[in-house]
Amino acid sequence: MTKISDKIKTSFIVGFAIIVSAWLLGTAFKNRNEHLDSISVVGLGTKDFVSDEILWSASFTTKNVEIKEAYSKMISDQKVVKDFFVSKGFKESEFTFGAVKFQKRFREIRQENAENPYNVKYEQVFDGYEASQTIIFTAKKNPELMRKIENVSSKTSELINSGIELNSNAIQYTYSDLPSLKQSLIESATQDAKERAVKIVTTGSGDLGKLKNASMGVFQITGQGSTEDYSYGGIYDTYSKNKTARITVRLEYELD
Repeated sequence: MTKISDKIKTSFIVGFAIIVSAWLLGTAFKNRNEHLDSISVVGLGTKDFVSDEILWSASFTTKNVEIKEAYSKMISDQKVVKDFFVSKGFKESEFTFGAVKFQKRFREIRQENAENPYNVKYEQVFDGYEASQTIIFTAKKNPELMRKIENVSSKTSELINSGIELNSNAIQYTYSDLPSLKQSLIESATQDAKERAVKIVTTGSGDLGKLKNASMGVFQITGQGSTEDYSYGGIYDTYSKNKTARITVRLEYELD
């Protein structure tokens, strides 16, 4: 009798355990599905635009053993450079000269030892003062002045006839209203992401619910047609006049 009673108790316990386990698994599965009741999509906003700001600079140098003579020659060269750009149609107010900078220059002299040819020494000997100066051109929302700067930047070799070598830096192009550009891209990317979500859910015969989360990706500016890879920290091209701006937005929606 006792053995029968024990079997009944054991069967009851096992059955109860099965019921509890099934309930726990069902609850876990339900909770798991609840967490998966959402959809995450990425939208892209892109726009081609033309830079409306330009910066170009170039520098020239002169050298003399005496610092006063080096400075005097620099002032003389500065006038030649100024007259050159004025002759190209620039007003004096459309460019500026930076401060004159001085740097000591040295040359290396090799000293050989006649008794020991392997014992070679080098001595640094003062070779004079080098004076340098930069000329800077900028334009903002002025297409005509921008074109003049672009045109003259390739003609500076003409100054060699005057004994001056102008070392030109690369032209840099920027845009004056990045905040508005970025805002329009965010709106475009957000709309693109929502349309993607609607298409996916509609295809699956579902309904799109409330927006749960939204995050913005990196703002990128590259030259038009560039194949440059996206960078984690963002890309801001300053060497192309015609640019493309891109931004991504990630949206997460609930599913009804």
